[in-house]
Amino acid sequence: FGSIFNRRLGQKYSGVDKSLSVVVPNKKCINNCRFCVSRMHESPYKNMMDENLPFFDLYQRDYIKRLEFARDNGCNTVMLTGNSEPQQNRGFLQAFGTMNNNLDKPFRWIEMQTTGVLLDESYLRFLRNHVGVSTISVSLSSFNNDINAEYNGTLPNLKVDLNKLCTLIKKYDFNLRLSINMTDYFDRLSPVEILTYARKKLLADQVTFRVLYTSTEGGIAQTEQDRWIMEHGASPERLEAVKEFVVEKGRPLEILEFGAIKYSVMGMSTVIDDDCMSTVPKDSLKYVILQPNCKLYSKWDDPASLIF
Repeated sequence: FGSIFNRRLGQKYSGVDKSLSVVVPNKKCINNCRFCVSRMHESPYKNMMDENLPFFDLYQRDYIKRLEFARDNGCNTVMLTGNSEPQQNRGFLQAFGTMNNNLDKPFRWIEMQTTGVLLDESYLRFLRNHVGVSTISVSLSSFNNDINAEYNGTLPNLKVDLNKLCTLIKKYDFNLRLSINMTDYFDRLSPVEILTYARKKLLADQVTFRVLYTSTEGGIAQTEQDRWIMEHGASPERLEAVKEFVVEKGRPLEILEFGAIKYSVMGMSTVIDDDCMSTVPKDSLKYVILQPNCKLYSKWDDPASLIF
């Protein structure tokens, strides 16, 4: 990565470990999150990881080359994520686990981002034993199951019981990160109440406070998601209170590769992510993205960010 990034971005490669975001292909997300970034943009990337396509073996080799390239050049972490719930495509996860295990230098640190829908004990065992997932990052919009389902656009019959889900995740000895989407629900809770509930009730090891992303221009909403966020996003006062609490009460642990500081707060690793789309230029890349077209990019919403 070093020489490529230096030339293209005018940045000095620091050698810091980076994350590889693996986009798990699905036709449509089972959820309809009211604030979903993916629904603000049409994905321009075709899914070439379909075994029914001609020359699938060629594209599979291309995919493995990208995994190896990322692994060889500073990416030690894989985040299974995408424009949908990764667990919707068990076949791909099965194939990914096999491909990774067959690499000369497999990824050891594998995480998955999810709202938890469809996950049960059997699926968690599969993720742990075959795919090699060690950390599950549960994306939630409220501690109340009904509000969480409403904000995440989850069908009633698939509503997630957060307490039950988190208990199962810990039962199988995953690391549990809560990615807290900062909605107006959290305006009613103080920072210490939020973190206490995360630690005591949901058994979290890590917490990320995620400031909701908008594509507004000049304060004018551009999408349906923008309008929802302007109405239901956490207040600026609550966001500032959370930041102040984490900084004042937390113990700085280290600076992450994209500039955010990780703090130890109430026994949990705590991070504030106010740039989830990596839109602000930084001294290093936050992550690289492996799309289903078997190519690597540095930005979610810009095909011009093609790396390899």
